Amino acid sequence: MDMKTCEKIDNVGTKAQNKRIGELDFLRGIALLLMTYFHVIFDLSEIYGYDVDYTSGFNYFTGKAAGILFILISGISCNLSRSNWKRALKILAVAMGITVVTHIYSYVYNVEMGIKFGILHFLGLSILMYPVFKRLNNVLLTIIGTVIIILGEYVKKLKPGFDYFFIFGIISERFVSSDYYPLVPWLGVFIYGVVLGKLLYKDKKSYLKYNINGNIINWLGRNTLLIYIIHQPLILAVIELIKLFANN
Repeated sequence: MDMKTCEKIDNVGTKAQNKRIGELDFLRGIALLLMTYFHVIFDLSEIYGYDVDYTSGFNYFTGKAAGILFILISGISCNLSRSNWKRALKILAVAMGITVVTHIYSYVYNVEMGIKFGILHFLGLSILMYPVFKRLNNVLLTIIGTVIIILGEYVKKLKPGFDYFFIFGIISERFVSSDYYPLVPWLGVFIYGVVLGKLLYKDKKSYLKYNINGNIINWLGRNTLLIYIIHQPLILAVIELIKLFANN
């Protein structure tokens, strides 16, 4: 490969980065860091048995903040993407792979760590519904989103003896999913993101005057799905290495 070819490839990569919305990649990167922190705490508690609480306080907040950021940005990004259905199918394929792997892990180690309907399942399904939301005006979308969020407060109080409608948040007492983002109420947050995308990014241009795509947080934001796939094995590997060195 000659120098001119290399320069052309570099220029294509640079142009692709310049077309991205830098502030959205940055927020994705922040969400990824928050999620990684939360999963470290979760793993230390649930897998290694350390006395750390992930169900309240700062640790709980980081997990929910990451989820809300991912969902809002996903809704916004639907207004910017030319291939939402491809993106949705890719996310759903990864989600189903995670479901299989986590259930195998649960079976082998006799623990309840399976993911039945996590954030990737939710995002993939929500993105597939975007063509419906795209046709509605912002006022109606805001009302629908708000109703879904409020409805979530009532749905979570329902405790039927079955789990047939778990994707809608209707679950029994025995339902377990180590990552769980049902359509009710979280679809309301996604719809808010769609509204924000319509309002803020009509021209599909960044608000930033300077290109910030070269920093590490934006790189994380551009590679969110890949990092989501590998981050848990990496977390477990790092914890095992720390334990190994600590015991020597």
